[in-house]
Amino acid sequence: MKKREATFNLKRFLMANIVPIIFILLSAFAIPISQFSASYLVQEMLIRLARDSFLVLSLLVPIIAGMGLNFGMVLGAMAGQIGLILVSDWKVMGLPGMTLAAIIATPLAVALGWMCGAILNRAKGREMVTSYILGFFVNGLYQLVVLYFFGSLIPIHSPELVLSRGYGIRNAVNLVGIRNCLDYLIPVTIHGIRVPLGTFIIIAAFSAFIVWFRKTKLGQDMRAVGQDMEVSRSAGIPVERTRLISIVISTVLAAYGQIIFLQNIGTLNTYNSHEQAGMFAIAALLIGGASVAKATLPNVFVGVILFHLMFIVSPMAGKYLIGQAQLGEYFRVFVSYGVVALALVIYEWRRAQEKAYARRMFRGEA
Repeated sequence: MKKREATFNLKRFLMANIVPIIFILLSAFAIPISQFSASYLVQEMLIRLARDSFLVLSLLVPIIAGMGLNFGMVLGAMAGQIGLILVSDWKVMGLPGMTLAAIIATPLAVALGWMCGAILNRAKGREMVTSYILGFFVNGLYQLVVLYFFGSLIPIHSPELVLSRGYGIRNAVNLVGIRNCLDYLIPVTIHGIRVPLGTFIIIAAFSAFIVWFRKTKLGQDMRAVGQDMEVSRSAGIPVERTRLISIVISTVLAAYGQIIFLQNIGTLNTYNSHEQAGMFAIAALLIGGASVAKATLPNVFVGVILFHLMFIVSPMAGKYLIGQAQLGEYFRVFVSYGVVALALVIYEWRRAQEKAYARRMFRGEA
């Protein structure tokens, strides 16, 4: 019996970590083929870890509340981008500009998060697909505002931002005024490698906030709701309100995360940046070993590292392996969507296996 339990525990460990194990093996295979130097890889990983971690962290709160992966985080990303467009038009530079963009984005993100949470409360058990479709709907409204309202109903004075017809925002917005203003707020260089210490301090503070938040009354309520809504309701916890608050918090944090992401890149792709942010953040979290029902801080950072390590080395590995760097680009897109599907399939399979094992244990068959 002990041997069977040990075998079952090994299977559970492998299935719980199958995605990160696959990526570790792929990275171990691709890194030597890519021929990148260690210093280059370290520099790139530090930049990407600073760039994406906050966005991925914003996904944790809805998972605690049992609402799964918040594909609706793109709503917050859109709010952050609107703040950056206005700040760019007003020529507010540096950290004050980034702060002003966050202030502008906050009420927009709260409103969008409230709407998203209210809709998801009417779609219990189908939150992920509902938030995914809701992202497309709000994306249409966002493009309407940015493409037609900016420059006509909403004054835009900078000719660099407006299309030649006199209204609508250009496809690319140069964020040179706030580029790296947070990353290198505290300049640190170690052996020629620049460390984005300012952003890492913000990420560390937010990680500490997540740890503290889980211990608060609201955090405990979210955990209870995530485990069983009916029991939580019987215990006097306002289930719908708790779920709604979790989505609002996630949406606001996604807005801040998108601002941090774009100040690192230095360019805003007006009509596509938010779409990439949502899918890539969710893929990174799943690659770190998280599931629809459970995610931890280590899942966030392991996932970002493994996901972006593969992003860096796959084009050059493809070039040296078969002579086509484009294969690596296709592989990156495949990974982004494929890992989400794989993680969902594994999650459902694992739930079925655990239920079957529990039934066997109850009957005394194991």
